[in-house]
Amino acid sequence: MSFWHDKIVIVAGGAGFIGQHLVQALLNAHASVHVIDNHSTGRALEVQPRTQQQLTQQHHDICTPTMMPKADVVYNLASPASPVHYQGDPIQTWKTNVLGTLKMLEHALDCGATLVQASTSEVYGDPLSHPQKETDWGNVNPIGPRACYDESKRAAEALLMDAVRTASADVRIARIFNTYGPGMTDSDGRAIPNFATQAEQGTPLTIYGDGTQTRSFCHVSDTVEGLMRLGMVDAAKGQVINIGNPTEVTILEIAQQINALFGNKSDIVFEDRPVDDPQRRCPDIGRAESLLDWTPQMKLQDGLITLHQTGQIRKSA
Repeated sequence: MSFWHDKIVIVAGGAGFIGQHLVQALLNAHASVHVIDNHSTGRALEVQPRTQQQLTQQHHDICTPTMMPKADVVYNLASPASPVHYQGDPIQTWKTNVLGTLKMLEHALDCGATLVQASTSEVYGDPLSHPQKETDWGNVNPIGPRACYDESKRAAEALLMDAVRTASADVRIARIFNTYGPGMTDSDGRAIPNFATQAEQGTPLTIYGDGTQTRSFCHVSDTVEGLMRLGMVDAAKGQVINIGNPTEVTILEIAQQINALFGNKSDIVFEDRPVDDPQRRCPDIGRAESLLDWTPQMKLQDGLITLHQTGQIRKSA
């Protein structure tokens, strides 16, 4: 992608699951990348720059002021993203998603940079419409245990769109749906790494709820391609765009697929569904198709087979 050649890109949260894949893609596209991460959920960078000068790192919490390089594009992926992590320290989740976003916005404005914000499908809550469109306002419990993430991401979107209207900020917001792929950890708490770890161990797979709830799983390579295009395409300026795979699958179906891949003969067991866990989740990606010329390429079955064959679910430290 010649667009990225010699661009200076800041990736906040670049040591996280999606962040590391994005950083590597930017490096491959000849950008110079500065990663900011406090490693609360991230890990040591495992990327390969072409030269030592192409990649710099900063161990820092984006909620507090710091010196950052002048950038052409700023990606803000800094946030815990699984319930086990964002509910573990809900106040810090709020700070990261609101105060941290404000800091990244201020720096982008100072630089005249594009800011690509990683928002989430969680802003739709337990949606009242299906599939979810960017024009949907969502159905979120503002005082529930998930609100620290759902509502702070919604607040960040409101902040950024105010900056678009009042300061002509070049902001593009990605509402990222369930993403999976290499680099997820077995302690992540989300469905695919949980199921894969249990199946590999030959233990029963645990579903929280009755398994009829649906999700739409997008391979991380496709998610990163969508994020890259958001940073490049002028038509995305000031837009909120769903990034996800519109192929819907029940949680029971995904558990059965993973069980079969690993040859696990254990049962699937059911436990209580978490509070405010959404029943259906599936993106309308018409806006991404028209503005970004983007659609997911990796089929779920192919992605799961690759995960199984290569053992790409990481063991916790």
